[in-house]
Order: sequence, then C-alpha cells, then structure tokens
Amino acid sequence: MEQEEAILALAALAQSTRLETFRLLVRHEPEGLPAGDIARALAIPHNTMSTHLNILARARLVSSERRSRLIVYRAEMQRLREMTLFLLKDCCGGNASLCAPLIEELEPCCAKEEVSRCPENST
Repeated sequence: MEQEEAILALAALAQSTRLETFRLLVRHEPEGLPAGDIARALAIPHNTMSTHLNILARARLVSSERRSRLIVYRAEMQRLREMTLFLLKDCCGGNASLCAPLIEELEPCCAKEEVSRCPENST
C-alpha cells in the first residue's frame, strides 16, 4: 500500500459512522450486510448511510454486490490487511518481539473456529 492510499483509507475511517460501519461489516464477514440493515443497525437515515458507504467504497474498504433488489456490502479484508501492514511495516525498529503484544491481542479473533475472519488469512 502506498502512502496516498493509506491516507485515503484512514481518512475514510476518521469519522464515527464510517468507522462503526466498517467494524460492523468486519463482524459480518463473509456474508456481508444489505445497506438497509446497516442503516437500521446504526440508526442512520438511508440516504446518509449511502453517502458513508460510497466514501468507504472509494477508499476500497468495502465492496458491494447486487443480490436481487438488495445491495449487500462487505468489508474488504485484504485492504484492511494492507493498511495494517502499512502501519506496522517498521514496527519497533524491525524488532519483531516488540510487536508481539499487538499480535497476541489479535489471537481471540483468530481462534480456530474463526480463522477465516482473521485479517492475515483473508485474500
């Protein structure tokens, strides 16, 4: 990930509704959620939610797929992985053991039954 892409992604997430939306979609991987369900879950008007989803899509943090009359949104886990790696690339001056606490905190989400949801296992 290039610096400009990271800035675009981080800027998209630097707003409470968009951050909540992205986190909600991460929790609903790999199925995703229809736009209306996202709006209801976050108590956001549909037109406002559409704007937020468009900003996240431009940053390539979410993708959408039409399913009949619904538009289903999914978190782009590969993009999250790229962003995380960009932020941690030079972690602790190259001393990987200093980054171990960060990795340990990810382990609960990466339990055996949830390995497919773990950022490093997304493709």
